[in-house]
Amino acid sequence: MATITSLGVGSGLDLTGLLDQLQDAERGKLAPITLQKEQQQAKISAYGQLQTSLDAFQDAVAKINDPKLYQSLSASVRGDGITATTTASALPGSYRVEVSQLATSGTLASARVDTKDQPLDLQGATALKLTFGNGDSVDIAVAADSTLSELRDSINANKESGVNATIINDGEGYRLALSSKATGVDASIDSFSFVDAADAVVTGPFGEATEAGAKQQGQDAALTVNGIAISSAKNQIEGAIQGVTLNLAELSIAEGETASSTVTIERDTLKQREAINGFVKAFNDLKGTIGTLTAFDADSDTVGKLLGDNAVRTIESRLRSVLTGGMEGGEFSTLNQLGITLERDGKLKIDDAKLSDLVANNPQALSDFFAGEAKEGGLAGKLGASVEQMLGSNGVLKGAITGAENRVKSLDTRFERMEKSIEGTLARYRSQFSQLDIMVMQMNSTSSYLTQQFDAMDAQLGRKK
Repeated sequence: MATITSLGVGSGLDLTGLLDQLQDAERGKLAPITLQKEQQQAKISAYGQLQTSLDAFQDAVAKINDPKLYQSLSASVRGDGITATTTASALPGSYRVEVSQLATSGTLASARVDTKDQPLDLQGATALKLTFGNGDSVDIAVAADSTLSELRDSINANKESGVNATIINDGEGYRLALSSKATGVDASIDSFSFVDAADAVVTGPFGEATEAGAKQQGQDAALTVNGIAISSAKNQIEGAIQGVTLNLAELSIAEGETASSTVTIERDTLKQREAINGFVKAFNDLKGTIGTLTAFDADSDTVGKLLGDNAVRTIESRLRSVLTGGMEGGEFSTLNQLGITLERDGKLKIDDAKLSDLVANNPQALSDFFAGEAKEGGLAGKLGASVEQMLGSNGVLKGAITGAENRVKSLDTRFERMEKSIEGTLARYRSQFSQLDIMVMQMNSTSSYLTQQFDAMDAQLGRKK
């Protein structure tokens, strides 16, 4: 049986073009599936935008759900360069701080030796004993023939030494220079000596320098707060003023002089206003996102990706219910009383003057309303719990996303099945067209043969006449 390698060659018919038209018609069955998949993927993207807005709203709600926010104080300093920070236990007030002396570290230098890398005769010593201003001491193991460099390294390797060691070249020789890691009189280095295994002091050519300046005693910071004298081993002073840490490290005080500053502790109304305004903005941004995702524009005939979506309606309904539900047991029970109103478009609006007055004069009432006594006792706690539930693994938003993702998978499966069906149909058309091509070719061949025979017969009959 004859075979056709290219459709239409045998019959002269445009079977290839006809097959292409049939293929386009068959693959048109995939278009609705592709469109549905694109719609579901667009929904998943829209749910992602909604989740991002909900996350931002949740963060803003968490900030106003902190009772410490409404108790926060700030410290301002006027005068010479000390700084101050506050904790929740600070109290409003003004404090005059005068600093006459900073806390410093103690230093101590050794006697001079000619070289830093030649063994020293330490008379059988096994340890270097460091004694501090508070009477404490620490022993650092050394070899009896240690070099100056090795002594330095042994001291620095000992985490309990409490000192840093270095080598100084004074122009005539080398000295071991020690400085206490901590500031203050008690941490100051009082002396060092070498001892043997029996803890007896040994003598030798190497020991402390005796000249002036070889030993600098560490000192405590000296200051007054509202005239009360205070001494501190550190330049970072906690507790001199309740809930306040004073940092003197940046001060520069000449001998005999005093650095004076005024530290003012006052309620930090800015943080409260920022947090509450942030809460309102985050809610309005969420409403704006929902509005965009559910919009319908008749003029341009555009439809939001989540128009009529049940998950969106559920989220809006729950948030509105909490916002308008009111609170019990406090001075305020509704947002309106705080100067925060729910407008006709569903967004919140703040009366700045009223809110500022409450922040300045009644922060406890704000704390009771938003934060409450328990974690979920106030409006913010209830909102936070509602949003957390909606964003949770079993929440309405996660359920909507999972549903859309499952529909995409189902559509992918339908698409694959439809493609296989179309491929089978086209293969059947191709086979049938090939058979038609062969049959027409054969019929054309037979027709041509018969025509030739008839023409021959006509010619013979004509000659006989």
